[in-house]
Amino acid sequence: MGAYYYLVAGLPEISIDDNKLSFTVQQFREELYPHFTALDQKVIDLFYLKYDNENLLTLLKDKEASLAVQGLYTQTELLQLIEAAEVNRKANIKAPSYLQQFLTKYFEQDPDERIKTDELLATYYYEYAMKTRNKFCRDWFNFEFHLNNIIAALTARKYGMNVSTHVIGNTPICEMLKTEHTKDFGLSEEVEYFEAVQKITEIENLTERERKMDLLKWKTLDDMSFFHYFGIEKMWVFLLKLDIVERWLTLDKEKGYEMFRRLIDGLKEEVSIPEEFRK
Repeated sequence: MGAYYYLVAGLPEISIDDNKLSFTVQQFREELYPHFTALDQKVIDLFYLKYDNENLLTLLKDKEASLAVQGLYTQTELLQLIEAAEVNRKANIKAPSYLQQFLTKYFEQDPDERIKTDELLATYYYEYAMKTRNKFCRDWFNFEFHLNNIIAALTARKYGMNVSTHVIGNTPICEMLKTEHTKDFGLSEEVEYFEAVQKITEIENLTERERKMDLLKWKTLDDMSFFHYFGIEKMWVFLLKLDIVERWLTLDKEKGYEMFRRLIDGLKEEVSIPEEFRK
């Protein structure tokens, strides 16, 4: 892992309250990424792969759709992955193993069962990311994975849904979310941020709730990186904070409401996740 004294010293200050940005997620990849070591680039790639996940899901619905430009792979490359998986052959593209795993599973399913493909892909993605050699990033993905599951469980319970069908993964925390029926799923002492998340999910105002959740992530990043000064971890934290601010600058109330409706509609579908991810 490298030390990036000059790069860190030159990073602009950013706040979650910023109403404009002089630097973007895309510029980070274009201007800073080339200065990282090969190993550190692989760490940063884990962040940008989330855009490839979105793009892959988009192309599975419409092969001519417009894609997010921040992804690591082009539309042509992703289509090659899809087309190879459709005929059960290996693509001639070097891509993370979880993408091939997902596509293989996707095309094995009956078309009528391909409803919760986003959750299936998320499962493979987090399993892949949580194996990174970088402990800091491994801890972050572990946090984010369980945070998302806790939010899903609390939201499902709030709307009278079957919690177990909306929690992915098979970690001890995931199992408690699926099986425990107490108000806190028995996690108040197990997960230090559980009560904070529980309070946030009770906020009725969508914008305020999303903002509080991002503030929790922001604080977690600060706490985790307190003793990391000039390594790739510091660059990672800057990138994630940049992503949070950028999202808020592009997210208006109408889009926020649509996002909320998609979440609730997804919960109401009540479609089970494949058994292998619910054990």
